[in-house]
Amino acid sequence: MTTETTSTGGGSGLPARVWRPVAQGLAALITLLAMGWALSVQRSIGLNLYPQQLFAAILALALPLAYLSLPARREAERDRVPWIDAGLALIAFVAMSYVAYHYPRLVLQIFSRSAEVWVPGLVILVLTLEALRRATGWALVAIIVVFLLYALFGDALPGRLQGRAQNWQLLAGYMALDSNGMLGLPISVAATVVVAFILFGTLLAITGGSTFFTDAAMLGMGRFRGGSMKIAVLASGLFGSISGSAVANVVGTGVVTIPMIKRDGYPGHKAAAIEAVASTGGQLMPPVMGAAAFLMAEFLAVPYSEIVLAALVPALLYYVALFIQADMEAAKLGIRAVPASEIPEGRTVFRGLHFLLAFAVLIYLLFWERYQPERAAIWAAATLILTSLAIGYRGARPTFGAIFGALSRCGLAVVEIILISAAAGIVIGVLNVTGLSFNLTYALVQIGGGSAVLLLVLSALVCIVLGMGLPTLGVYVLLAALVAPALIEVGISPIGAHLYVLYFGMMSMITPPIALAAFAAASIARAPAMATGWAAMRFGWLAYVIPFLFVASPTLLMIGAPVDIAWAIATATLGVWLVSCALAGYFSGPLGPAMRIGFAVAGLAALVPAAAFDGAMLTDIAGVCIGLVLMGIDLWRNRRAEAVT
Repeated sequence: MTTETTSTGGGSGLPARVWRPVAQGLAALITLLAMGWALSVQRSIGLNLYPQQLFAAILALALPLAYLSLPARREAERDRVPWIDAGLALIAFVAMSYVAYHYPRLVLQIFSRSAEVWVPGLVILVLTLEALRRATGWALVAIIVVFLLYALFGDALPGRLQGRAQNWQLLAGYMALDSNGMLGLPISVAATVVVAFILFGTLLAITGGSTFFTDAAMLGMGRFRGGSMKIAVLASGLFGSISGSAVANVVGTGVVTIPMIKRDGYPGHKAAAIEAVASTGGQLMPPVMGAAAFLMAEFLAVPYSEIVLAALVPALLYYVALFIQADMEAAKLGIRAVPASEIPEGRTVFRGLHFLLAFAVLIYLLFWERYQPERAAIWAAATLILTSLAIGYRGARPTFGAIFGALSRCGLAVVEIILISAAAGIVIGVLNVTGLSFNLTYALVQIGGGSAVLLLVLSALVCIVLGMGLPTLGVYVLLAALVAPALIEVGISPIGAHLYVLYFGMMSMITPPIALAAFAAASIARAPAMATGWAAMRFGWLAYVIPFLFVASPTLLMIGAPVDIAWAIATATLGVWLVSCALAGYFSGPLGPAMRIGFAVAGLAALVPAAAFDGAMLTDIAGVCIGLVLMGIDLWRNRRAEAVT
């Protein structure tokens, strides 16, 4: 890496002692504003504000923070902030603050093409795209630019994709100020709910909570065969469920788990693949789901708790499949438990059980008291602080300085998500103002020929391709706007359609040729990137199958009669076990080709919910019976072989 100074030579620009405290202050203010709004502080002091004024204020802090902390070249280190970046930060702050303060008046002038609307709008639009490029790279920026070009010149396209061309001045003001643009639904979720949960996760890290979960995973799984892989699955799943990014999850837990897995004898590419799949699954596991769950609840206008319940069973089955494969791989390779000297003492881990109280508070407030997610997360964070100060973990308690420092760490952590959310608002704005949303839905349904199965396959491919290189929230918003409406149009339940696109969008993280999570894990393991990607696809096989199942039968989404739901979960679990054994080539012993095929066929039959189609109950029962027979035969054969030897 090179140290960035400035293009005007000699190390001029803002030194670290100046810009870093400013950046930390801006980051802390982002967190405090979001907390204040969630707790309705503005109402208690008599301020009646538009929600868009809060979102503009958050962007007024996030955009300068991006220019201060993110170098123009992503591979560069930041020592001094070049004067040009400092100037851009100041312009962004002034422009967004102007919008925040004058919003009630400006919003009424959007369609008048007034200069006091389109000039700041254009400045904000350009500065947001550049900040987004610095934060995420070119992929998402290129997509946004394509959408904006469509808004300007969509009338030149032929056929169903022809759109209503927009005046550039109107477009600039609309995107920057309208509640259907940058200040719309995505940023409303990012600026409130996501900030609260990222704060909770940040506090969990500084209080020792993340260490506790790793220790608990090691204590629970370290004594079993292949303990290192199981620790990685459990720890990454727990951490990933509150993390905002699959890649961040890989980096955060992979630096510990991947070397541990490799040391136990696993090939490097398999160690990296396990970590990548476990980390990606965190974006599908409640409560946070990479912030997609909160946005999904807003899109569908349903309680957040309903999204959590629907997402829970598929996510648990995902981890069951991964866990079983880890166990079978360990048995096949003869890998033993983690050395006893490396497993923490039970007394040490039990002293950290107070961390679970914060999660209990979170769940209670969400599901029983029906609190808004952001308020529930703030109270859970307060509980975490109190118990950590009173009890601590491993003999350490957080200092007040570290707790206040978490405000800045949280603000820095959410900058990328806020920028992505603003960009997602641009996509939604273009879809609304041009009519592209309806046109795309119509085109997909026409291509699918009215066949739900063909449309599902086509949509899966589109989701994986569109999701390549994009962060979780960006993936979901793009697919929820472009693909989900077409699925709903052919009769798929709205919640099933949205979870379907989320699953296949997230699978781009482990699907070559652009598998960001798998490649990040491969770099840590120093393993071949493509080999890691293909192995990750095998370990994460269920995520390519289960979306088809839960759109065919909502019982896997906890929708339906309790007996039907219980039967679907039980048979699906057995099916996952059978197919996972087939892929690993091991059950009670090595499986030959014929047995592997038998296990796979029986498992897939058992996986299909009984309500998926007429006669599915028969395939379900047949899969269960054949699978149990094959498992019995393999157990009998291997025990007989052991008795002979």
